[in-house]
Amino acid sequence: MIDRWSKKIEAVTTDFITSFGGLNFQQINQKPDSNTWSIGQIINHLIITNESYYPVIESVQQGSYKIPLIGKIGFMVDFLGNFVLKTVQPDAKRKSKTFKIWEPSSSDIREDIIERFKNHQSDLKKVISGSDDLLERKTVISSPVNRNIVYTLETAFDILVAHEQRHYNQAERLLSNFNFKQDWK
Repeated sequence: MIDRWSKKIEAVTTDFITSFGGLNFQQINQKPDSNTWSIGQIINHLIITNESYYPVIESVQQGSYKIPLIGKIGFMVDFLGNFVLKTVQPDAKRKSKTFKIWEPSSSDIREDIIERFKNHQSDLKKVISGSDDLLERKTVISSPVNRNIVYTLETAFDILVAHEQRHYNQAERLLSNFNFKQDWK
């Protein structure tokens, strides 16, 4: 199971590096309008979102995590997990607004965002591989944004991986709308 996520993380990391690694500061931050994130903001959002799960996972590992009552109701755990997973699928048609804590920086994103993303992805794989015992116990966690949105840790990792692919597709569509794609060296 862990190997499955690692392979998907490696693949999407390679996709991001290949597609956006040659962008300069202006290109990373280019936006078609004020209501659309730049490629840099998309990547920044992924880092922020993924890292928001780290304290939850650490708390579970330390034994200090208290699952809310709804997390003890199996069908609710499954229902909410499947619902969230469905909304972040790469082919999901509906655009959704993110929670405030997951919004990317509104200022310009530094040109080294791809290198930071690459390092972050390595850390994410370590967090996942360090959670093997929690996965075996079918640990239930709540979303970092709402304690009443609960799902298994396995589903959380599925959500994170699908979410990355969804945003890679978004960034690719954004890139295809810009003229500078042919100007890369």
